[in-house]
Amino acid sequence: MKPHNSLPENLKQPVQQAAAHPWIEQLARLGYAAKGVVYFVIGLLAAQVAFGYGGKTTDTNGALETIVTQPFGKFLLSIITLGLIGYAIWRLVQTIFDPEHSGQSMGAKRIAQRLGYAFSAFAYAGLAITSVKLIMGLGGGNSNSTEDWTARFLAQPFGQWLVGLAGVIVIGVGFSYLYEAHKAKFRRRFKLQQMSSTEQIWAVRLGRFGIAARGIVFGIIGIFLIQAARLSDASQAKSLDEALDVLARQPFGVWILGLVALGLIAYSIYSMVEARYRCIANSQAQISTTKNLSH
Repeated sequence: MKPHNSLPENLKQPVQQAAAHPWIEQLARLGYAAKGVVYFVIGLLAAQVAFGYGGKTTDTNGALETIVTQPFGKFLLSIITLGLIGYAIWRLVQTIFDPEHSGQSMGAKRIAQRLGYAFSAFAYAGLAITSVKLIMGLGGGNSNSTEDWTARFLAQPFGQWLVGLAGVIVIGVGFSYLYEAHKAKFRRRFKLQQMSSTEQIWAVRLGRFGIAARGIVFGIIGIFLIQAARLSDASQAKSLDEALDVLARQPFGVWILGLVALGLIAYSIYSMVEARYRCIANSQAQISTTKNLSH
C-alpha cells in the first residue's frame, strides 16, 4: 500500500534534494551546537544557585542576555544567532520534508512529531529574533512571555480549556522525554561507525541524563499551565526559569535543583555531540546502517 504521506513522483526527488542540501546540514549542525551553548548557560547558572556560588535561575532569553554581557559577547552571540536561525530552518525542513523518516506512513505519531518540529521552529525563530535585538542593543523583550501568552489564550472563547489542553500536551512532552531517556533510542540517530566505544557510552549517558532533566522541567511547566487554566489566572503559568525556581523552593530543593541543573549541562554536551555525530538530512541509509550497528 502506498504511504499516506507519499509525494507525487515528479516532486519527490526535488524535495529530497532540497532537504539534503549541504547548507541545510551545516546550518543544522551549527544549530545543535548553538542550542548546546544556550542550555549550558542555563544549567551552569542554575548549578551556581544550587551549590551556593551565586548565579540565577534563567530561561533561554536570560541565557542570551548573559552571553551578550561577556567579553566579546556580541561576537559570540552573533555566531549563536546564526546557529539558532539554522536550527529553526532545520526544524522547518523536518516539519515539511520529514528527511529522517522518508517513506513512512503519516500516522498519529508522525503527525504529532511534525507538529512538535513546527513548534520548535517557531520557538527558536523567536529566540533568534531576541538574540538579534540584544546584539543591536534593543533589549531582549518581555521576560514574562509565558504569562502573556497564557493570558491571551485565557481571553479567548474556551480559553481555560485551551490552556488546560496546552498543559496536558506539555506534560505529555515531558513524559515522552522521560521515555526517550529510558529507551535511549536517540542512539540510532548517531553516526555510530564514526564514534569510539567510549564516545558511544558517554553520548548515551549524557543523553539519558539530559533528556530526563528536560522532561522533568517540561512536566513542571505543564502542571502550572493546568493550574493557570483551573484558576483562570495567567500568573500561575511558569516559564523555564520560574520552573527551576519552584524546584529550588521544594524540600531538599537545593539538591533537586542541582541535579536538574547538572542534567541541563549534560543535555548541552549531548547537543554538542549531536552537532558532530547526528545523521542529518538525506540520512535514511545512514540511519539504517546505524540501526544495524546498534543491535
